[in-house]
Amino acid sequence: MVTIRLTRRGAKNTPFYHVVVTDSRKRQGGKSLEQVGFFNPVARKGDTKLKLDLPRIDHWVGKGAKPSERVATLVAGYRKQAAA
Repeated sequence: MVTIRLTRRGAKNTPFYHVVVTDSRKRQGGKSLEQVGFFNPVARKGDTKLKLDLPRIDHWVGKGAKPSERVATLVAGYRKQAAA
C-alpha cells in the first residue's frame, strides 16, 4: 500500500519534515517514491512554513495512496489557504 507521510529531517531541536510518497512497509526514513512538499513547524518570520505540490498529491491519491492523519490535516489547511 502506498502512503503519503512525513519524514523527519533537520537537527536536534529543529525539526523539518519532508512530505513523501512511499510504500507503507518501508521504514520512516527509508527510500521514498517521490517528495511532494515540506513542512517546517518552527519557521521564523520570512521562512516558508508549508509548501505542497497539490497536483502531485491529487495524482497519488487518485492512484490509491492514503495520506497519514497529519498530512491530511496539512493538505486541507493548505487548500483553504490557497483558495483565499
